[in-house]
Amino acid sequence: MTTAVTLGAGYFDAMYEAAGDPWGFEDRWYEQRKYAISVAQLPERRYRSGFEAGCSVGVLTRMLAGRCDRLLSCDLAEAAVQAAARRTADLPNVRVERRQLPGEWPAGSFDLIVFSEILYYFGDDDLERVLDRGVGALQPGGTLLAVHWRHPVAEYPRSGDDVHRALAARSGLARLVSHREPDFLAEVYIRTDTGPVSVAQATGLV
Repeated sequence: MTTAVTLGAGYFDAMYEAAGDPWGFEDRWYEQRKYAISVAQLPERRYRSGFEAGCSVGVLTRMLAGRCDRLLSCDLAEAAVQAAARRTADLPNVRVERRQLPGEWPAGSFDLIVFSEILYYFGDDDLERVLDRGVGALQPGGTLLAVHWRHPVAEYPRSGDDVHRALAARSGLARLVSHREPDFLAEVYIRTDTGPVSVAQATGLV
């Protein structure tokens, strides 16, 4: 069996050389709606420390910043990092850095980790490492948001559905929310070895 290999920096640098916003995150209604659905799924009103892996040009970053006391966002492509930093320059709680995951995973722990349209870029070994580090860095009771495109893309090592199957099989995570459409899958996992607590339960409604 052939082992899937992570897409390298050259792929993303070429994408940003061809277009400043290669996936149309800034102006496509599809992306605006997907982001709104994704952020609405977050069960906590406020997070102390968030980490967004693969921030691209920072459109989702600005939305997440409104829910986080501190937010670290990163991307592999320098052009994306610069664009995201410009977009969030007026937000003192946001830091944008160039990082190559999984090797440059940030130190510390987080109560929110976001994998939006990134995990299908990783080969087999790197995906395991990213998920290991993600679960390990997530504080008990913390939130992991994962959102991925479901249609096949020839150059991607795996599909969005494959990624979410890997998440569902991960020990230490319990799925709280699953939003499935023909185009994308958006899910929230909680760092717990038991069942997740719903928003109504957490706020004393039930």
